Amino acid sequence: MTTILVIDDHPIVAQGCRQLIEDAGLGTSVEANSAAEAIRAVHRFNPDVVIVDLGIDGNELAGLDLIERLRAGSKAAVLVFSMHRDPIIVSRSLNAGANGYLVKDSAATKLVEAVRAVANGRPYLDHEIAMQLALHGPDKNKRVLADLTSRELQILTLLAKGKPYSEIAASLRVSYKTVVNTSAKLKTLLGAKTLPELIRSAMECLSAVETFNRPHIDSNPSP
Repeated sequence: MTTILVIDDHPIVAQGCRQLIEDAGLGTSVEANSAAEAIRAVHRFNPDVVIVDLGIDGNELAGLDLIERLRAGSKAAVLVFSMHRDPIIVSRSLNAGANGYLVKDSAATKLVEAVRAVANGRPYLDHEIAMQLALHGPDKNKRVLADLTSRELQILTLLAKGKPYSEIAASLRVSYKTVVNTSAKLKTLLGAKTLPELIRSAMECLSAVETFNRPHIDSNPSP
């Protein structure tokens, strides 16, 4: 049975996560509301997965230090569940040893998906966050893409997956015209003259995300 430790200094949030985890049949769950409680819980329960909020103990980024401590003393997979979207903070979390990162305004199904992924030894980044992170750099196109809205990133991602305009519109619950207009804007920003060129650029972005994720696949190698 998978044991999941939820670390959040807001008890209502922690309890909500635990309820969701148990309702989804992901395993048994325990909670800790401070860094000190978290370390004690790790020693006591030896969890397989740790879900940690970066804003523990009233400090916005104290969770980064906690992640490093967890990685030093436990083989548990670490999933960050945070309000922060900044690619720099996401990158710092992964460098500290996190196996996955999810923002708190994500759908409940995303949390279930993320826990399953890291529990099975796979990295997890919500695709929008992953793309922003992969595009965070000095390259001109990356700077342009990093400034896209969430909706524009979603449409670009679906284009990269070969989805037609009608399916994108249905998936995102927007009008067909919105998808067409957004695609026209993306063409201009990326210097693509045709839809195939835009799709090719989108695929390159998707490839960058996959390349970024690949080194984290075996984050907990066997000794």
